[in-house]
Amino acid sequence: MNAPYDHYLEFLKGKIKLAALDGFDVDLEQINPHLKPHTRAIVQWALKGGNRAVFASFGLHKTVTALEWFRLIGIYRPGLRLNVCPLGVRHEFTGQAIEHFKDDYAIDVRFIRSDSEIHDERTIYLTNYESVREGKIDVSKFRASNLDEASVLRSYGSKTYQEFLPAFAPVEFKLVNTATPSPNRYKELIHYAGYLGIMDTGQALTRFFQRDSTQANNLTLYPHKEEEFWLWVSSWALFIQRPSDLGFSDEGYDLPPLDVRFHEIKCDYDLAGTEKDGQGLLFNNAALGLQAAATEKRNSMSARVAKAAELVNEAPDDHFVVWHDLEDERREIQTVLPEAMSVWGSQDLDAREQRIIDFSDGKYRILSTKPIIAGSGCNFQRHCHREIFSGIGFKFNDFIQAIHRVQRFQQEFEVRIDIIHTEAEREILRTLLAKWEQHKDMVNKVTEIIRKYGLNNLSMQDTLARTIGVERIEVSGERFTVANNDCVIEAKRQPENHVDLMVTSIPFANHYEYTPSYNDFGHTENNDHFWQQMDFLTPELLRILKPGRMYCCHVKDRILFGNVTGTGIPTVSPFHCEAIMHARKHGFDYMGMITIITDVVRENNQTYRLGWSEQCKDGTKMGVGSPEYVLLFRKPQTDRSRGYADVPVKKSKDDYTRARWQVDAHAFWRSSGNRQLTAEELSGMGPDKLAKAFTEYSLQHVYDYEFHIKIGEELEARGSLPSTFMSLAPGSHDEAVWHDVNRMITLNGNQSQRNVEKHVCPLQFDIVDRLIERYSNPDELVYDPFCGLGTVPYRAILKGRRGQGSELNSAYFFDSVQYLQAAEREYGMPDLFSFLETEKEAA
Repeated sequence: MNAPYDHYLEFLKGKIKLAALDGFDVDLEQINPHLKPHTRAIVQWALKGGNRAVFASFGLHKTVTALEWFRLIGIYRPGLRLNVCPLGVRHEFTGQAIEHFKDDYAIDVRFIRSDSEIHDERTIYLTNYESVREGKIDVSKFRASNLDEASVLRSYGSKTYQEFLPAFAPVEFKLVNTATPSPNRYKELIHYAGYLGIMDTGQALTRFFQRDSTQANNLTLYPHKEEEFWLWVSSWALFIQRPSDLGFSDEGYDLPPLDVRFHEIKCDYDLAGTEKDGQGLLFNNAALGLQAAATEKRNSMSARVAKAAELVNEAPDDHFVVWHDLEDERREIQTVLPEAMSVWGSQDLDAREQRIIDFSDGKYRILSTKPIIAGSGCNFQRHCHREIFSGIGFKFNDFIQAIHRVQRFQQEFEVRIDIIHTEAEREILRTLLAKWEQHKDMVNKVTEIIRKYGLNNLSMQDTLARTIGVERIEVSGERFTVANNDCVIEAKRQPENHVDLMVTSIPFANHYEYTPSYNDFGHTENNDHFWQQMDFLTPELLRILKPGRMYCCHVKDRILFGNVTGTGIPTVSPFHCEAIMHARKHGFDYMGMITIITDVVRENNQTYRLGWSEQCKDGTKMGVGSPEYVLLFRKPQTDRSRGYADVPVKKSKDDYTRARWQVDAHAFWRSSGNRQLTAEELSGMGPDKLAKAFTEYSLQHVYDYEFHIKIGEELEARGSLPSTFMSLAPGSHDEAVWHDVNRMITLNGNQSQRNVEKHVCPLQFDIVDRLIERYSNPDELVYDPFCGLGTVPYRAILKGRRGQGSELNSAYFFDSVQYLQAAEREYGMPDLFSFLETEKEAA
């Protein structure tokens, strides 16, 4: 294996991103022997990582994990240590410190409210979130910190996240703990990664999530990135439901059964209100929004609280937590249940905390409070196994955290949860339960990764490394050669001064990924990383291009969204400028730029950055539409004293007229937009239109059995080949055979598209044709390193040239082979315009 290839392979391996190991090694013998075996293993893993998240189920000793983590950092990396926890939780830390840290492992744990109380590096300091938010504690002074119940970081745009991210950035060792990470929106996990310094939030969004081109700011996980995403998460976050997930015994770790009961309260129909047009409503629909939900809560408050009191009074010996959301509900609960101990937000902090501690110790039978106040971190299972939700809401995290204040390991009784809701809240309840199922699925997914790989990053990295490389396939015809291969490796195979013209559309940095392979140029962190991979390709393109010949590079600037960059507005990444400087750096001469306009209305629908309404509010927010560009580069000719290529591209003035020259020489080109019709688009046409169009197509062109089967298989793979009728029936030239009897007249022709890939960016036919005719001679070789569906070699064949290229995506490669073989047999493949014309004629 030669050195350049070795360097390229090392670059590809460097794309594998697992969390760095920023901590230090500690032998298990050095870890507190009074702790459970699985706890000691977690401590060792967290110390080695340095910045880690522990998402352990309720009752799996996150408190002592954090304390031992702090203790060992104090020994091996002395400095101030700070544990931040919710109200009512500090007594858990002080109590666990006394119970589990004795003799040689004893620690000093103290609660503070301000910097003035810090005196000794040997002490582990505790504080609450309020002291940090209010600036009473300067966290930059600390070498190690732990956020207990770190779900406060779940939302990227929250005030807590925006303040904590820079505040804790100087802290060398960071730990976060919570039992319910990101229950229903997977991408929220990257907010923990951003806080821990694992990966920038914007970078992680780009790396793992695709943008919905129909709706701005709507990001979903790339399907082919799912495994990589979860392996990456598992390299810095530990999900554990029970000790056996790490190979230890589950003895003593059986969660108590959960008995969930629902109580529906009838609505007061007189309070339902009316529609905007005055039409009366049967009952208020709380699922229509926050305002409707709040109205329903107010209207049903007395009935819901009465039901809660009824449930409490049915079991006079049981202890209860009665959860509520409104202050008026708390007052109502206090009225109907006078013995209830209330905790509320404006209450004195010390009084709040003491009441929570007293209830935990069994001094009171009933606690009335909000999940946001006591739903995280508190441990009530010693005396309580009953909870009542006097209402429901949209916040699943608060809901599940509140349940697990009593359903925890070592709970002796079956846990009963009573949920009170109204008729109008059925949809809210359905959504809440659906999120609960999503939460279980997510936890099971990442727990399986831990079971499979343990705490070993290297085994995860080996798995990801298998996605590097592709088994090369070459297909040739009389006028084309294409390879299913990495374009860098394929270009290295080509002889020097071999290509007459290059026309390609390079990937737009990491804007899209076309394959799950690390060879994919879209699988890069940012523009700089993308150009680093291009540094391996561009010198090869220069080497194989003939002296004096042209390299035509199609590009488009990228829109950067304000919520990712922090600018507050969409801005433009000048990608075409970077492409120019990159090619010049590697020895190409820059010859100019062709501008191809795009549909500004469609662009605004995708980015929301050019809106008329926003322009009227503040014109400074709006830029202009983002066109496409074809950058023109020339490989220096051998004799630099003469301007001509070593083999010039000559034209007859009789054929290449002055009029054509004037249009071609202009820097502004328009395009018809015609291009290949992809299998994705075929799958979205609907079965009736597809059936008509394919029949017409089969009548116009020479029948190709293999192509017929290929189209059907592609549609079947996308779930778009009907099982109840033949949508790809060939047409008949025989008058005795009728093919146009419409048996599908009742079929819904508006079948929605399924699994449509939004990232396909094929070049338009007329742009490619003009470049080929302008910059090459007949029978010369036209090359495309990013061949895609084969547009460039396909058009080269039809223009009397030869085509060559490479494509990493196997599905695109096999499609391109079909098209190129069809071109050689001098019949056309289905394109966008001919398809639409067929549909128009059929209508």
